[in-house]
Amino acid sequence: MKPAYIADLQPDQTVTSLFLVRSREVRTSGKSGASWLQLELVDRTGSIEAKMWDNFSDVAATFDRDDIVKVRARVKVYRGRQELTVEQIARAGEGGYDLEDFLPHTKQDVAQLYAQLREAVNAVADPWLKKLLVSVVEDPAIAPKLKRAPAAMTMHHAYLGGLLEHIVSLCGLVCAARAHYPEVNGDLLIAAAVLHDIGKIDELAYERAFSYTTEGELLGHIVIALALVRRKIEALPGFPVPLVAVLEHLIISHHGSYEFGSPRLPMFPEAVLFHYLDDLDSKMGAMRASLGSERGEREWTERNPSLRRTLLRVEDYLHPASEAAAAPNGTLFGEPNPRTPKR
Repeated sequence: MKPAYIADLQPDQTVTSLFLVRSREVRTSGKSGASWLQLELVDRTGSIEAKMWDNFSDVAATFDRDDIVKVRARVKVYRGRQELTVEQIARAGEGGYDLEDFLPHTKQDVAQLYAQLREAVNAVADPWLKKLLVSVVEDPAIAPKLKRAPAAMTMHHAYLGGLLEHIVSLCGLVCAARAHYPEVNGDLLIAAAVLHDIGKIDELAYERAFSYTTEGELLGHIVIALALVRRKIEALPGFPVPLVAVLEHLIISHHGSYEFGSPRLPMFPEAVLFHYLDDLDSKMGAMRASLGSERGEREWTERNPSLRRTLLRVEDYLHPASEAAAAPNGTLFGEPNPRTPKR
């Protein structure tokens, strides 16, 4: 088991533990001319900046981005944020760690999420849409990726299983929306939920650290999704041509505007509604991540990059007495702070 996680680190603590290297570079101060090794280290509970000031020249060449390293360091607070001052660092030997300790993961049960997805697909009434969705969701080349892929690099559901969690959440929102707006085609909305981000299974790399694949950099998930869906439709002779156009429009318009990467604006009720459902679930996911983080003040989170604002922790603001006696190390009467991410 990994000795210490980033979420558990406390100021002035000396820690020896394993971390995944998200970035590394040697920096030099323009004022003093001093150089240091700048790192971003991550595990499944978060990320932290680290600096090595002494004797780093030789050791910096022994590991690279996406390597697992063993670090001995001191935790300090700089400009209101914790960082590590590294004393020793070395590349960890293969097999001496569990990779799952270094990548964030959905807190939900993946098998249960996948079962819910299959249930939603099997409830689709339109026979063509049902055949298409089953061919995607139950494809043995797609299903393992679908169960593991994040929904994004950083913005929302940025963890293993995040894409599946996002899709299932959208299926739930679709059920609520079509009950409120009975004039919309619920089958089209379920199809949009399943297919709109399916390109992310190949746009993103998520075996070690999260990054973009070469295909992802060149094409993006919308183009990748279109190609995947077209291949599946070509394997279903007689698939209605107008339905192809409607499905593809749902995929290419789901970002809602040219500014955010959609080549077409939503042009019919289901497309407009789905864009806002997707946007809502994405923003709620982003806020959930910020509110669940220990970074920031007691009542306010750090600035959320996707929403471009800080967020108020409403319960802490409305009920300040509930944490008035919290110790500086983030515990209340010796019990874990409820905002501390669970492992």
